[in-house]
Amino acid sequence: MDTFVEHFHTKKDVDRMQYEPFGRTGLKVSKVSFGTGTFSQLYGNLDEAEALEAVKVAVKRGINYFDTAPFYGQGRSEQVLGKALRQIPRQAFYVATKVGRYERDFERMFDYSAGKTRESVERSLKLLGVECIDVVQIHDVEFAPNLDIIVEETLPTLEALRSEGKLRFIGVSAYPVEVLKQIISKAPGRFDTVLSYCRNTLFDDVLKEYIPFFKEHNLAIICASGHGMGLLTNGGPQPWHPADQQLKTVCKEAADYCKREGVELGKLAMHHCTQMAGPATFLAGMQTTALVDINLDAYLNGLSEKEAEVLAYLKERVFSKVNNTNWEGVELEAYWAAMKK
Repeated sequence: MDTFVEHFHTKKDVDRMQYEPFGRTGLKVSKVSFGTGTFSQLYGNLDEAEALEAVKVAVKRGINYFDTAPFYGQGRSEQVLGKALRQIPRQAFYVATKVGRYERDFERMFDYSAGKTRESVERSLKLLGVECIDVVQIHDVEFAPNLDIIVEETLPTLEALRSEGKLRFIGVSAYPVEVLKQIISKAPGRFDTVLSYCRNTLFDDVLKEYIPFFKEHNLAIICASGHGMGLLTNGGPQPWHPADQQLKTVCKEAADYCKREGVELGKLAMHHCTQMAGPATFLAGMQTTALVDINLDAYLNGLSEKEAEVLAYLKERVFSKVNNTNWEGVELEAYWAAMKK
């Protein structure tokens, strides 16, 4: 393994982890990867010491891919992750961040301009404490006024930064999978990775229709948030979650059933998510060593008989009630309505 470091890693854990070719990049990434949207106020108060320990434990146990973004806590996530990564040999990890989505207030939330893109990457390098970022992704491209600005400003700026040695690979993310297909078709051969989130879960499996297209374009597929941004956990989603009330009610019913049965819905969701063929890695938000353990357990050891029974019951009796499997357009409408004001 390219990222294995003698005397740092726990060899028996690394030997159990599966590493997949990451598209055409030449990298090999761990099948389970670590998302740090959780290192921000988006997911409640953060215990920083616990977060730092979670990163270290994750790397020792074979996770080698970490994902962050300026939007997660307006730099806080990158700062905390950077602090953790400074204690870890550089060879042991790959780090990915994003450009394009920044502030919490609508007026300054998105900026896909060349100038802002460059400034953002320079800031990320400092916060993360690395000389070169492995992957920089253009964040939530569906919010751009049009996709031309991505192709004419954001992407060429990232390509220039790549030639300066500040980043290695370029990716793209969005919630509507059709928009990912559009932007990749507009700039063929120019993206290395594609990140799709909440589209391979217990209530939505639309990602599988697009896997052949992404494969055709030799892209590394990052399948993120099999937990549906908290919907599929015993703790439930944050107040800002854009899903409609009916979907939230169904997920709460599932969580309540799991609690009664002494099972963690998040583990079932992670196990279900990682069964999909095609993605190079399954990215899950984590902020504690307990969550690292749950997600690795779901992937490495599968489910107990009891957990498998609970999952089968939920699939048949609970998630079959879902009316609206996604919240496409909800955040977009709110954003454009606010911008028109």
